[in-house]
This record gives sequence, structure tokens and C-alpha cells, in this order.
Amino acid sequence: MDFDLPEDAAAVREGVLAIAGKYDQEYWSRCDAEKRWPEEVWRELVQGGWHSLAIPEEHGGAGQGLLELAVALEALAEGGAGGAASFMYLLTPAFGGLTIARHGTEEQKRAFLPGIAAGEIETCFAITEPDAGSNAMNISTQARRDGDEFVVTGQKIWISGVERADHLVLVTRTIPATEAKPRTNGFTVLLVDVARAVADGTLTYRPIPKLGTNTVASSMVFLDGVRVPANRVLGEVDRGFAVLWDILNPERILAAAGGVGSGGLVLRIACDYAAGRAPFGKPIGANQGIAFPLARIKAQLELARLMTYKAAWLWDRGRPCGSEANIAKLTAADAAWQAADRAFQTHGGMAYSLEYPVARMFRDARIAKNIPVAEELVLAHIAQHELGLPRSY
Repeated sequence: MDFDLPEDAAAVREGVLAIAGKYDQEYWSRCDAEKRWPEEVWRELVQGGWHSLAIPEEHGGAGQGLLELAVALEALAEGGAGGAASFMYLLTPAFGGLTIARHGTEEQKRAFLPGIAAGEIETCFAITEPDAGSNAMNISTQARRDGDEFVVTGQKIWISGVERADHLVLVTRTIPATEAKPRTNGFTVLLVDVARAVADGTLTYRPIPKLGTNTVASSMVFLDGVRVPANRVLGEVDRGFAVLWDILNPERILAAAGGVGSGGLVLRIACDYAAGRAPFGKPIGANQGIAFPLARIKAQLELARLMTYKAAWLWDRGRPCGSEANIAKLTAADAAWQAADRAFQTHGGMAYSLEYPVARMFRDARIAKNIPVAEELVLAHIAQHELGLPRSY
């Protein structure tokens, strides 16, 4: 680190690194191979309050912000968790804790935040749909008002963590996209009781077989008449777009933090291997063909870290941060991928062996260029909003 973090954030980094240091790469590879949540690590994060950093103190949290969450996620990833760390900080700390703390009513805060802080309530987030993809404007999951409830019908895809979530932060349309003027009207964000909906048969899900990040399942979710009390609306009915962006921007910032941490981890593994591997009588890391690409990745990761912290700092102060969040996500995902790719090359044929963690990290790093938003859409946003170029889609 070339600068001092705020005291609270520095303490978060050290605390989370201390937990991460207890778990080696064999542990993370085993969790991935068994497709199981890293429960032991999660319990330690909960017990130390490292997952509830952004929950107000009066509701059992630390009263800090997105910057501290980003630092914690980065530290967990860098300390050994790699790609698994992002889900551990996105699903409940961000999608649940951060969103409810920012947009929940006082009744909702009292009902949910203490349970999240105590590790008794877990959440996940559902926006993506098969026919809408990255075009959030075009989602069609409908929430229809019926007395004191909303009745929800629709389908979501790539919903991570629903299998363990108590509540689902669900993005719906209460005004169809074809009728909303402007199109940003008509969004309503609901808190869905997953267990209740599963029990009455109105919510079902089916895990999607996937290439990596196997410590959490990603599922198709089917909503067939799910009933949600009207007092479980986050924000305002028909005006949930503001809530939505206050979910998506932190998601991108935290994804960037995960990329910085994961990139730092795999870079360290590559450097350790390059320093110790000497098939021709000297370490391969002494060769510029090995050393220079690794050095360039270090520079890229440091720049991505700075933009990630800047974006989180802006969000914590309620200032616009869309471009910063997008730039952070773009640069961090690319740096993490370059680090994994170069680590693979540095390890030579041994990278292909599952006895080494490089294959898992290589596989997991690639998806970050596509989620939570494809880099092409990030570039389109930067071109339009920062360069003043015509809208491309």
C-alpha cells in the first residue's frame, strides 16, 4: 500500500486478513470441488462483525460504509479466498445490509438489520432475466397490487445464493416497460420471504451447471404468484429505479474490490513460483520475459485499487459515482484476468494440474469480465457519459 487508509478501513483490512490467513488454498479448492459455501470463514466474519460493517450501530453493525466493505472484500480475496470472496460480501452485506440501511423504512430496518448483523438473516438479489439480459429496462417480472400485498409473476436467471437466502431483494415492474414514461418509471423493489414462497410452491429454483465460482450456486428462479406484503417495498412503488442504482453501483464497486484482491493473490502465487522455479540454473523470475509482465500487472492492480476506493468514497458521501464504479469494475476485472493468465503462463505445464490453485483462479477470473456487467456496456457508458459520444444502443 502506497498510502494510508483511514484508520477504520485499515483496521478492517488487518482484521479480515487475519481470518483469511487461517485458510490455505487446499481449503478453498476443497470448497470449490465440493460446491459448498465456505461456512467456516463465513462464521468467523459474522462473529467478528466483519460482514456488518455498513449496518448502523443502532441496529448492531459497525456504522461504517461501502469503502470499508470494499476493503474487507479485497482483503479476503487477496488473503486467499480469491473469487469466492465477492459472493461473501455481495449477497448479504451489500444486497441486504447496505440496501436496507440506505433505503429501508424504520420498520424494515428494525425487522432485518439486527438479524443480518447477528448472522441470522441472509439475502440475495434478483434482477437479470432470460429475455432482458443486461438490459434492466426491459425486465418483465410483474408485481400486481392485490389489497395489502403484491402478487409477483416472472422468471429470473443467474441468481446467486437463493438456495441459502432467507430473503430475496427482487426487482419487478409495476408498470410494464412498454407503458412506462420515462422507461425508468415503474420499477418496484421488493423483499421476498424465500422460505415462505418456497413452502407455498410459488417460488422454485433450479441451479445452473457452470464453469466456476462453485462455492455458491447460481440458479434459474421461477415466480408464480409469489405474495409479498406491501410493507416489504424498498423505496417507493413505481420509483424503485433510484434504489436499483444504489444496488448496481455498489455491486460494481465491490466486484472491482474482489478483482483487485483476487488479482493480488494470483500475482503473489505467480511471483513465488517464478522466484523458486530454476530449471536452467537460475529462477525463471530473473528473466525479463517473466518479470516484466508481472510488474505491469502490479501497476494495473494498484491503479484499479485507487479507482475502486474513489468510487466507494463517492458513494458513501451520496455523490454521483456511476462512471467511477464502471471504470473501477472495468480495470479491476481486466487486471485480475491478466494476472490469472500470466500466472498460468508462468507455471507452464503445471498450471494445468488441479493440484495447483492456478487453474481454478484462471477459470474464475474470466467471468469477472462479463459480470456483474459486460465490459462492452461499461465502455459504452464511458464513451457516452465521459467522452460525449453518441449513445450506441
